[in-house]
Amino acid sequence: MAASTTFLATAIGSLPHASAEKALDIILDKIPGCPIWPQLPRLGLREQMEIQYSEGLPCVKIDEEKGRMYFDTADEDANAAAMADFYEKFMAAQESDDWSAFAVSPAFSRGIYALRDRLKAAPAKRPWLKVQTTGPLTIGLSIVDENKRAIYYNEVFRDIIIKGLAAKCRWQLNLFKEFAENLICFVDEPILSAFGSSTYVSVQRDDVIAAVSEVVEAIHGAGGLCGVHCCGNTEWPILIESGVDIINFDAYGYGQSIALYASEVDAFLKFGSYIAWGIVPTSERIMDETAESLVARYDKVVDGLGAKGVDRELVYKQSMLTPSCGTGSLSEAQAERVFDMLAQTSEALKKRMKAEG
Repeated sequence: MAASTTFLATAIGSLPHASAEKALDIILDKIPGCPIWPQLPRLGLREQMEIQYSEGLPCVKIDEEKGRMYFDTADEDANAAAMADFYEKFMAAQESDDWSAFAVSPAFSRGIYALRDRLKAAPAKRPWLKVQTTGPLTIGLSIVDENKRAIYYNEVFRDIIIKGLAAKCRWQLNLFKEFAENLICFVDEPILSAFGSSTYVSVQRDDVIAAVSEVVEAIHGAGGLCGVHCCGNTEWPILIESGVDIINFDAYGYGQSIALYASEVDAFLKFGSYIAWGIVPTSERIMDETAESLVARYDKVVDGLGAKGVDRELVYKQSMLTPSCGTGSLSEAQAERVFDMLAQTSEALKKRMKAEG
């Protein structure tokens, strides 16, 4: 890699601001080495994480009055035509590498276009830049059909969602590749924290791996690194087997959980992959934390891996830092504190590593 990732600070997508410009002021000031585009859920329904990536998917219905999205699968003839059109566009994009048919429009994301405009005016490329999409499992298991059945259980639509999201990843990476030396795309899968529970007992492990793997391959095909964000605890080897480059999780709340899979994490790091530690809390607790307390918390989590034989120096070298989740549900003051503590914690760990040689 041309640019170091050691204690590189980046973020999850959402911020609570109503202005993309104000959100970007914070992003570009606090995480300039790997900025993100801000998702702004307070601007309305279309910036919600399950809806923001829905353009171009067949049979989608957005109900403004009820504040929800669903798939209408009832009209088989209309659906067949819509699905045929989707697959034709997907195959054409594969041949041409023009993914604009799957663009996220300004009506669904102010942040994407605001970041692009800022970067156009910048004098140089960023060393890293991160984009994101909601993952196929989270959308598939959260969004329902007209009968209120999760669309994930419709195998035809599951495939469409996977390919549609993969296409949106490729479109984003193509859109931003001229502005950064290296690109990362996170696939946000918060629902993985419930994998194995009674609610999703019928969701098969192999199907989870296959769904994530297809999106990973698309991101790799566009020249990006793929990270998966899960803001809880899950069976981390699933992500490792899916071929992801970066595992991102809530290390503030669930840091010790990753030590349960120490041997798999050790192999993951030795392969050259990364852990993005969500060590900065995205709750009211952020107001009580300092960079020093967060460094101490990070060290304690790494000690848990070290106690099981994982090389601490390797962990340090291949660690990135993030908030534990998005900041969209916080107040603006709390969110800004999150980004401030993220920047300070990253800088403190970099300085310590440099001092230790």
